[in-house]
Amino acid sequence: MNIVADGLRVNYGTVRAVDDVTFSLDGGKIYGLLGRNGSGKTSLLSVLAAFRKESGGTVRIGGRPVFENADVTRDICLIRDAGETVDIGTAADALDFAQWLRPNWDEKYARTLMDTFRLKRSANVKAMSKGQRSALGVVVGLAARAPLTMFDESYIGMDAPSRYAFYDALLADYMEHPRTIILSTHLIEEVGSLFEEVLIIKQGRLLLHEKSETMLARGTSVTGPVARVDAFTAGLTVLNTSTLGPTKVAMVYGDLDAASRANARESGLELGPIAMQDLFVHLTDPGPDPATPATPVPAEPAGEVR
Repeated sequence: MNIVADGLRVNYGTVRAVDDVTFSLDGGKIYGLLGRNGSGKTSLLSVLAAFRKESGGTVRIGGRPVFENADVTRDICLIRDAGETVDIGTAADALDFAQWLRPNWDEKYARTLMDTFRLKRSANVKAMSKGQRSALGVVVGLAARAPLTMFDESYIGMDAPSRYAFYDALLADYMEHPRTIILSTHLIEEVGSLFEEVLIIKQGRLLLHEKSETMLARGTSVTGPVARVDAFTAGLTVLNTSTLGPTKVAMVYGDLDAASRANARESGLELGPIAMQDLFVHLTDPGPDPATPATPVPAEPAGEVR
């Protein structure tokens, strides 16, 4: 299920949480939605899920408007950090409600996931620990098999083994039942390898939308004697530097051609990759945006602050 946003804005009174965001996402991919706290990720996902109406601009999912459009929203599942089921009686009640709500619900798979996360169907949802509620939300999100499935930090309360079980389950089920999945997360080191494309939101604006491999290829660490590193990085976009005695490490962002890389080696400099989480941290550092702004994609319809 494809998504097109054009000039999207979300306001809370005088506060603009999402500011003129434009992007186009193809269907059948896993996307990472990254941003610091307060960047507008949750507000953006809330609009995509029709939990709130956009303040301006347009959103089309599958070529159709989303808000108050039951034909579209039945194919969308957003699991938020508190899970989708906190106010429902038992886990069994939550699953029954999800089955009634979701046309693609797989009850057998839901039972398998309940066993994977050691959840009891008789357990009262309100009495569950945060980790258990997170796991129940994950069960609902995966077993729903919605054409557009979004997880907004919904697995944050789970312990590490449970989170990794979730990542494995998500990838395995995605391979068998392809759909569009958006993961909003701060645990980039853990889940970044799943992303086919990455969107980074900074202060309500779309800072970057690229294939993961392209984003990673543009980040390079340059290590060597201070003067040589300074000379090589002059004129480049430098995200961060650190110095230890005579040695300096600079993180640069941008395309280095073969000639530049050969020049670095001839100068005795060591070039290396930068992890996605490190790139994210420095690209979203307060101040002028070091990355090239994302290219706007015009919408061509085919037919909360955190």
